[in-house]
Amino acid sequence: MQEEEDFRAFMTSRWPGLLRTAYLLTGGHHHDAEDLAQTTLARVYAKWHHVRRSDNIDGYVRRIMVHTNTDRFRRSRIREWVTPRIPDTPTPDGAELTAERDVLMSALARLPARQRAAVVLCYFEDMSQTEIAAALGCRLGTAKSQVSRGLEKLRKDGALIDARRAEAIVQEEAR
Repeated sequence: MQEEEDFRAFMTSRWPGLLRTAYLLTGGHHHDAEDLAQTTLARVYAKWHHVRRSDNIDGYVRRIMVHTNTDRFRRSRIREWVTPRIPDTPTPDGAELTAERDVLMSALARLPARQRAAVVLCYFEDMSQTEIAAALGCRLGTAKSQVSRGLEKLRKDGALIDARRAEAIVQEEAR
């Protein structure tokens, strides 16, 4: 009973951060992010007796999330369901209307999955290189190179360059 209460408290306190990380790992797809976060928590619950004894519970959970995301890519295939009704049309939330965020999310989505995971963990989760290597299940040098290569691709991304130029023009006109 205590284990279940501990897990419930953990899940409640960590859900917003896990969902944010999942959103970034899935390339900005809200439904995929929710699925990834829920699947991660299901796997954590199944191993909770091991996870709660870990020195770094958050790192353990992030590693499960990265591996779950990788598994999602491996198993992804096009699925079609025949249905007599048209599904509800999703409406964007207010945050999705931010052009700068959309440009960044698109640029992140264009990165290979491992580079995207490394960049997200480094700059959005503020993890050290050692923690990134542990989460990705690779050596420290590999983690560093994944972050470096991901940043290099983002720096050369034309859409991000155009967005920075447009922002500079707006700031200059505001002065």
